[in-house]
Amino acid sequence: MTKSSRAAFVVLGLLFFAGGAASAASVYETYFTGKALRFDLYQIGEAKDEFITVRRIVEEPVWAGNPDRLIPPFDYGRYAIKAYDLASNRLLFQHGFETMFGEYKTTTPAIDGLRRVFELSLRVPEPRRPLRIVIEMRDKDNVFHPLLTTTVDPADIHIVKETPGLGGTVIEIQKTGRPEDRVDFVFLSEGYTAEDAAKFKADVERMTAYLFTVEPYRSTRDRFNIMAVFEPSPERAMDEPRQGIFKATNLDSSFNVFDLDRYMLIEENHRMHRMAAQVPYDAIVVLVNSARYGGGSICFDYCVTTTDHPASPQVFIHELGHSFAGLADEYYASEVAYNDFYPKGVEPIEPNITALLDPENIKWKDLLTPGIAVPTPYGKDEIDVLQEERRTNFKASREKIEAAKAKGDSGGAAALEKKSKARDAEIQAGIDKIRKQYAGLIDQVGAFEGAGYASRGLYRPQIYCIMIGNPKNEFCRVCQKAIRDMIDFYAGTE
Repeated sequence: MTKSSRAAFVVLGLLFFAGGAASAASVYETYFTGKALRFDLYQIGEAKDEFITVRRIVEEPVWAGNPDRLIPPFDYGRYAIKAYDLASNRLLFQHGFETMFGEYKTTTPAIDGLRRVFELSLRVPEPRRPLRIVIEMRDKDNVFHPLLTTTVDPADIHIVKETPGLGGTVIEIQKTGRPEDRVDFVFLSEGYTAEDAAKFKADVERMTAYLFTVEPYRSTRDRFNIMAVFEPSPERAMDEPRQGIFKATNLDSSFNVFDLDRYMLIEENHRMHRMAAQVPYDAIVVLVNSARYGGGSICFDYCVTTTDHPASPQVFIHELGHSFAGLADEYYASEVAYNDFYPKGVEPIEPNITALLDPENIKWKDLLTPGIAVPTPYGKDEIDVLQEERRTNFKASREKIEAAKAKGDSGGAAALEKKSKARDAEIQAGIDKIRKQYAGLIDQVGAFEGAGYASRGLYRPQIYCIMIGNPKNEFCRVCQKAIRDMIDFYAGTE
């Protein structure tokens, strides 16, 4: 897509979003039935080659999306699904998305040529007449290219029209309006046995209550519908391959995704969407009945978290930032499986990180603190040196302590432990001293280097945010705006 055509697309989206409510509603009534079609797909390939094939098309009873907003005003997602009226070639619907395969293809096994297959489900409003469906993917320059083109006739007898999720128990947590006028969240049970039904409901209520303590969710609570669907699993918890633990659960949730021990995702994507289809939904949250720390998400599809770790509510809010609003991770000093996830010299599509290719026109320019330097120095280099020393000290100390224990020298191990903790405290004091020098920047919006898994070349808006870690458990102002924009997209502007 050229710059001019991309600009035209954005203008078209804005017309639908801001000024074309009446015409958009008319488009919806003319072309769509009020139900939804779900495409259960397989995405197959490796780093250099991928393709998508259709397993089946399923009718869902409700399209929960806002009929005034068929084309979004944001250009998010490394993939997009577009629906055109077959007769006129008019673009009627578009939605950006991410996939599990999209992450996989940046990993070393994919780069080495190992092909894998992943499930993927996409939805569009059910049409009254035939549509041309186009699924597109971005190249490394973020330019879209067709990946799959197919025609869908609503009269096709092969469209599955069975009742979804027979046997699931639907729980209403909060209902404030019609699905098309609200953000509709659905919580799904995973790793809860039949005896855990009451616990699941309590966990959903606890997570929901926590969600609405965090801005901008707190001030927009009346614009959300919250539902839950309980379906028992044969066993509790989830798979933990690195620990040799495997559980029989409905959605086959598993840690050790892409060989990262605390990264958890869902393998049964088709079944997850069938389960969710029992209620109107815009976003899916999967709760896993476990005390282990961790979770994961696929942007614009779902997020998943365990429930019983002390930090589970915070993990939920962080992962929801990815899946609901398309926010990027802002941390950089952490183990990841990706290679070149954000190519150098290309501006990331996410709203909360930037490559700063045009410092005068940074994407959050309207939120910058007046007079702040861009990029914004905050003692990063000095802190990084100390953090690396901390990691080296910890690793070396662990090895020596374990060696002493292996020899039966408990006294020596205790002495080494004490020495390691003392050195760690010294390092922390040094870090705290540097941070104190820049304390005045904590609430300011600038361009702070270190984001998107990269220590260099990518920048975040504020020093602290839920997407990197925040002692005050707050989203930065840029992320708050991005979340609010998504709420407006689904629920309409006030």
